[in-house]
Amino acid sequence: MSIDMDFITRDRERIKQEYLRDETDRPVSSARGIHHTALLSSDVRRTIDFYQGLLEFPLTEIFENRDYAGSDHFFFDVGAGNLLAFFTLPGLDLGPYAEVLGGLHHIAISVTSEKWDELRAKLDDAGIDYIVESKASLYFQGPDGERLELLADPLGEMYGTKVL
Repeated sequence: MSIDMDFITRDRERIKQEYLRDETDRPVSSARGIHHTALLSSDVRRTIDFYQGLLEFPLTEIFENRDYAGSDHFFFDVGAGNLLAFFTLPGLDLGPYAEVLGGLHHIAISVTSEKWDELRAKLDDAGIDYIVESKASLYFQGPDGERLELLADPLGEMYGTKVL
């Protein structure tokens, strides 16, 4: 299957013209922010060791999931009032992480340049493989295969482009 890159580029520009508004003309969002992004965990302790121990995202709460008896729902502080949450769903023979349309591609978490360097060293020490992109992004997998990005750009910016 051949992909017509010129068509894709032209279409992107048409979409920008039709939908993208200048910051001064953009309406205020109806949302206050993302309360939490929820992922699945196969092992509570391993997930806590990874996110709190390795990545330094403090565990803020853990309780039983209201929708599934015996399941855990637990949360990590990823800064700026944002939470990363996990569910355990024991007994549901869930398969490994898979990228699907409408599914999660990755979660990008902003850190300072200094913290980016520190966390990169911790990933090295833990033997966790990663890819560096644009000298500001580390892409790697969490304990259940979830894709993560540590981005050394401020919130609202990406590779020198203002996105918010």
